[in-house]
Amino acid sequence: MSELDTFRKDVRAWLEENCPKEMRDAGAGGEDSICWGGKSWTFESDAQKAWLERMAEKGWTVPAWPKEYGGGGLSKEEVKILKAEMRKINARSPLESFGIWMLGPALLKYGTHEQKAHFLPPIARGEIRWCQGYSEPNAGSDLASLQCKCEDKGDHWLINGQKIWTSYADESDWIFVLVRTDPKATKHTGISFILVDMDQEGVSTKPIKLISGKSPFCETFFDDATAPKEHAPGVSAIVGEMNKGWDVAKYLLTHEREMIGGGGGGLLGGRSPGELAAQKAGLNESGRLDDSLLRARIAQADVDGWAFLLTLERMKDEAKAGQGVGANSSMLKYYGTELNKRRYELMMDAGGSDELEWEGERTKDGKLARGWLRTKANSIEGGTSEVQLNIIAKRILELPGT
Repeated sequence: MSELDTFRKDVRAWLEENCPKEMRDAGAGGEDSICWGGKSWTFESDAQKAWLERMAEKGWTVPAWPKEYGGGGLSKEEVKILKAEMRKINARSPLESFGIWMLGPALLKYGTHEQKAHFLPPIARGEIRWCQGYSEPNAGSDLASLQCKCEDKGDHWLINGQKIWTSYADESDWIFVLVRTDPKATKHTGISFILVDMDQEGVSTKPIKLISGKSPFCETFFDDATAPKEHAPGVSAIVGEMNKGWDVAKYLLTHEREMIGGGGGGLLGGRSPGELAAQKAGLNESGRLDDSLLRARIAQADVDGWAFLLTLERMKDEAKAGQGVGANSSMLKYYGTELNKRRYELMMDAGGSDELEWEGERTKDGKLARGWLRTKANSIEGGTSEVQLNIIAKRILELPGT
């Protein structure tokens, strides 16, 4: 038996013993079943709390991170085995967060040892919830034109300005922010990447309500907000070099786009179109969907989804081999976004007119309709689809400019 075979056997046994039965329903509750963690997080059950604690203790909330920073220290092959064994028992992810998806990779690449040791373990344990402060009212697709001001006040930084579309800012503990530290520098320079505690009078948030009836998005205001030069001895508030935060920002964006695109492969769970169609439209005598056209569309979406997931895995392997993701993240983001929108369109078709009901028992208060409307924002957040297509044309296809 090879080392990987032994590892698989051990993982299977550990999961069987430690994954609570209540946590073996991945996707059943959609977004409502996700554990985001943070200081104010309320666990839905003792089982959810136990599952997070057990996985965090093993370092398996972030299995590829180094052990010294709260991770599992697993190889890419071992990470694949862990995920495969979790899928076999339909185990939920124990923890999701922007700290894991975005800030963590940025700190691992650009942070000092002191920053990693201070910030990464609490992320891995789900103790701190992070949000992202990038876009501004006048700096969206042209992010480098941001104007949120950060001034050096000796022992601390003074921050004034506004961010917008700050997902879950009203529920987060800390925020990683792009700020302008040199107003005289050219647009892409003079920007720094800073970590700010949101539990202070100088930081306030205001939710933005969308057409779906609710939204994770917020406006975030900095009115003489402060960040100490060091959050702890040797732990700088600035990540990377001063006035070179654009480098950190670009790297982090590749992970954000990969995360958003990952939803196209069903990575964040939820009902599948096939399951909903079987429930609503019914099956014929051979056990297949009665509607042959809908059946073909669902099959095509499934095939495209699996092809996307395989592409995602291949690019992750290339990144771990040192080739990086770079502009390919735009391809993942664009195609994953389109797949996710397609999946929700199919589920709306499969559910029929009932799914248009906004409130009521039949549709659980319009949950699917709200989710369908929410997917429209996928093509805007993390960089619009138009921006991604421009990057793909220029950086991947190397098409001539106009």
